[in-house]
Amino acid sequence: MKEITIPELAESITEGTISEWLVKEGDKVEKGDPVVELETDKVNVEVNTEFEGVLTEIVAGEGEDVEIGDVIAKVDENGTAGGGVSAGETKPEEKETEAPAEEKKAESEPAPAAKEEPAAASDEQDPNTAPVASPATRKRARELGIDLNELYPKDPLGRVRVEDVEQAAREKVESSKKAKDSGKSSKDAEKTEFDKPVERVRMSRRRQTIAKRLVDVQHTAAMLTTFNEVDMTAVMNLRKERKETFQEKHGVKLGFMSFFTKAVVGALKEFPLLNAEIQGDEIVKKNFYDIGMAVSTEDGLVVPVVRDADRLDFAGIENKVGELAKKARDKKLAVDDMQGGTFTITNGGTFGSLLSTPILNSPQVGILGMHKIQKRPMVMPDDSIEVRPMMYLALSYDHRIVDGREAVQFLVRIKEMLEDPYSLLLEG
Repeated sequence: MKEITIPELAESITEGTISEWLVKEGDKVEKGDPVVELETDKVNVEVNTEFEGVLTEIVAGEGEDVEIGDVIAKVDENGTAGGGVSAGETKPEEKETEAPAEEKKAESEPAPAAKEEPAAASDEQDPNTAPVASPATRKRARELGIDLNELYPKDPLGRVRVEDVEQAAREKVESSKKAKDSGKSSKDAEKTEFDKPVERVRMSRRRQTIAKRLVDVQHTAAMLTTFNEVDMTAVMNLRKERKETFQEKHGVKLGFMSFFTKAVVGALKEFPLLNAEIQGDEIVKKNFYDIGMAVSTEDGLVVPVVRDADRLDFAGIENKVGELAKKARDKKLAVDDMQGGTFTITNGGTFGSLLSTPILNSPQVGILGMHKIQKRPMVMPDDSIEVRPMMYLALSYDHRIVDGREAVQFLVRIKEMLEDPYSLLLEG
């Protein structure tokens, strides 16, 4: 009998939740076949079997939490599909019919009473590791159900006394009572919290992780948000002029994300602290630009990363963004797709958001929020009023290492580059 265990998935993943079994007990499996889908805090991954045979037992059911190395199923390499008995084994009923008459007679007779062992026998063990205790102490420990090996005696010589045993027994009773009271209070709260029907749905592991990290950021970072607005006229005109030739040449549409990514990279080069992170009492300035793109999926928010965005042209960025977004929607993102990242861009405008305060993607110290493009009357430099497509921008930053002056100037620099998108093309 072979055991299927949870393999090492990635350095940062140590546990997960059984999302779905892809096979059932009694099914034939081949070496390398995916047998279960595991939900982690980052991605869903399939676990493959390393053995060929019949899946005889599922140890961990759907919805159960498991850790690296845990046994989740058993495979009989000699079994046959449909729950057949392995070669060389005998069915239980066959064993019963083949039992000699003498054994049947012995089974029908009452077993003789077991001879009572001396009380001290239960405490026999290696004399080098056995706790030092008097016979009276050992007797009291047996009466109270206390394991002497689990006690930490107060005696400086390490001798366990009756007082230690009784104290441990009291603590055990109190602990049990507290657990019982806690469970009762929890159940009472569930019954009385709502007077009308409710539905309780367990949070997915990814949603639990997202919630935990967002709260952690609020507790650890000195997060502030600054706002500005950008006139999107020039970007929209440029897209209108070039979109057909761009798609014909590169096979991908010219979207807004490439403009914003280029502008962000340009601003990060001028204000490097927004591309850094805090490690202990040190500031780590990163001389590379891996830009995270927040993508909303049915299972929650994920942030795949566009690596070396400074080395990509507009087409390269659009291709990579489209590829990562598709993988996110299809639940095909790998752990490597989301690890790292030096700065994040999130676009709430796709859902109609006009203004928001994005939360930092720890340990990053900056995140840019894009929003809905909305036409508004704007006063022009010559005091005339024109209707312009405007977008609010929001920059959340960690005030521990980024000052307000730098944050405001960073956002202004992005605004300037977007309002003159030809400079992005010239600067590469």
